[in-house]
Amino acid sequence: MIRVNIRQKRFGMVPVLGPLAFDIAAGETVALTGPSGIGKTTLLRLVAGIDPVFDGQIDRPDHQAIVFQEPTLLPWRCALDNLMLVHSGLPRADAETALGAVGLCGKGSLFPGQLSLGQQRRLSLARAFAGRPEFLIMDEPFVSLDAETADAMLSLTEELIAQHQPATLFVTHSMTEAERLADRVLELKTGPDGAVLA
Repeated sequence: MIRVNIRQKRFGMVPVLGPLAFDIAAGETVALTGPSGIGKTTLLRLVAGIDPVFDGQIDRPDHQAIVFQEPTLLPWRCALDNLMLVHSGLPRADAETALGAVGLCGKGSLFPGQLSLGQQRRLSLARAFAGRPEFLIMDEPFVSLDAETADAMLSLTEELIAQHQPATLFVTHSMTEAERLADRVLELKTGPDGAVLA
């Protein structure tokens, strides 16, 4: 479903990525690991189509969703509106069901500032899955959470991925998270012309 073939990605004259290539099958979850600053988020931005400036080719479905490190919620909109604004045409009942599926039943009228960080992350997951994406991209979705909340979020993400079966690529520094959630783990390492797969 997703085919990545990057010959090189540069920022100015500085090589950051490449060459590297990998595929992600429909329903497969792939974790991307590596040291800080190696280029994991840069690669994620290329795969998502956020940054189109690189040498190579990436094939991906149009129907995708992204979960960023930060929840990226609109603070002046309630939880239900945050979900429904992204998915125009989503029936209110379906939006409320999506909130319930991530443990936010009855919290649709609350604003992001009234939610804990864990609840905001749950809302981000609900927003991602409400559109039933073919391709899910997650950039360190469990960072900055305490161990108990992170474990609960991992369990929730496992359930949602099992239910919806998107092809999934997620960045993590944690091998525990990678081994628990992913079918396959890719690791970036420093190469002569930018980061490559180990």
